[in-house]
Amino acid sequence: QVQLVESGGGLVQAGGSLRLSCAASGRTLMIYAMGWFRQAPGKEREFVATITRSGSGGGTYSADSVKGRFAISRDNAKNTVYLQMNNLKPEDTAVYYCAAGSGGIRSQGYAFWGQGTQVTVSS
Repeated sequence: QVQLVESGGGLVQAGGSLRLSCAASGRTLMIYAMGWFRQAPGKEREFVATITRSGSGGGTYSADSVKGRFAISRDNAKNTVYLQMNNLKPEDTAVYYCAAGSGGIRSQGYAFWGQGTQVTVSS
């Protein structure tokens, strides 16, 4: 089992930046692919970005809606995954979740989830 705790959310103006962190306990994250998902009010949870497990090249993939603005990374020494978000837009407002598992762009590919952190972007 692995426990995930997100932090770094908050209120920011459009065009601003935030860095979300996802700290893990209970097990190393190195064996998992990691993903970030988000859910806006009244909408389904959607994929944001993923990074492969350590030893698989560290490849990343992002949704088209955030490509060029968001970047996922991992620090194995700190057992933490990050989501750097730049040039934020009001439509990025959502609860952001990190997840660990086998990977991919579907939520079914992840067995472990954090509790989420709120990101609000004002216009």
